[in-house]
Amino acid sequence: MKMTTIISVCALAASIVCGSCSEDGPVTNPRQETTTTIEKETGFARGADVSWLTQMESEGRKFYTPGEDRQEMECMTLLRDHCGVNSIRLRVWVNPKDGWNSIDDVVLKARRAENLGLRTMIDFHFSDTWADPGHQEMPAAWKSLSFDNQKEALASHVIETLTAIKNAGVTPEWVQVGNETTPGMMLPVGSIEDNPAQYAALNNSGYDAVKQIFPEAKVIVHLDGGNNQWAYDRMFDALEANGGKYDMIGMSLYPYWAEQQGETGGWMKVADDCIANINHLKQKYNKPVIICEIGMPYDQPEPCKQLITKMMNAPVEGIFYWEPQAPNGYNDGYNLGCFDNDAPTIALDPFKEK
Repeated sequence: MKMTTIISVCALAASIVCGSCSEDGPVTNPRQETTTTIEKETGFARGADVSWLTQMESEGRKFYTPGEDRQEMECMTLLRDHCGVNSIRLRVWVNPKDGWNSIDDVVLKARRAENLGLRTMIDFHFSDTWADPGHQEMPAAWKSLSFDNQKEALASHVIETLTAIKNAGVTPEWVQVGNETTPGMMLPVGSIEDNPAQYAALNNSGYDAVKQIFPEAKVIVHLDGGNNQWAYDRMFDALEANGGKYDMIGMSLYPYWAEQQGETGGWMKVADDCIANINHLKQKYNKPVIICEIGMPYDQPEPCKQLITKMMNAPVEGIFYWEPQAPNGYNDGYNLGCFDNDAPTIALDPFKEK
């Protein structure tokens, strides 16, 4: 099902793509001068996290349509028109060293997605750099604050970011309060193991801040290892016990990483365990589930296609592929994109069929 929305489109489209890019730092936000009508889909989210995109453009990387008659195309447009993507996910860092994933950088990409009729998920890391199960480091500027002031800083960061996004004419459909917060966030104060009440308090500060700017946005608590039921029970039992607020449960699903951690049985076993966990969580906590990240090695497009097909038939609200446009080995070794030679493989073909 689709609905029609009126959105702003920049008159200088070329400057949106890369005209404002700088080798020294992130792009800035160009003006928008005209409006047009674009259909924005509702229903199942067929998504892609493209947070690296402006950085890649500043490095001169280009993207192409698949097949022999390759045509250069802006990446979000390529994902929409040739891969069936209808939603974009963007990460936010607090004070990033090189400026990428800063508020300005996120606003630029969010507005570009909006201009293309794409839905948006905003992913707060609450860190100056990567936040994931192995790294949940508090922003440097917040470390010396009292816990109450850390909660206030978190809320202020959310409000500042989302206000900038709102002022750019973008309304996110989903907002993550933390990224892969399996051990908690802003450690050690927000450890789910040692300080579950404080984790819930940080989470609630973010939740309330999101609702202050976008009352209709769905707030997600996102963990890694969608096949690991124990980790999800620990997290959401703790949130329920401590008054934690959330609207959706978010998952990452990477069979490659599950296998690296000792899982046997191949990607199908990992997917089956994830689906069993999804059913368990929906019944136990009565919340919808969305797959915020998924990926397989770039040189396994057919198994990846099968994985996405399988997960699209699971009871989830959507699936977001993580950085599909990343070339093999990008950013010191990421190999789980689904482009080859800067063009999409068949991995995302199921998105075109939904």
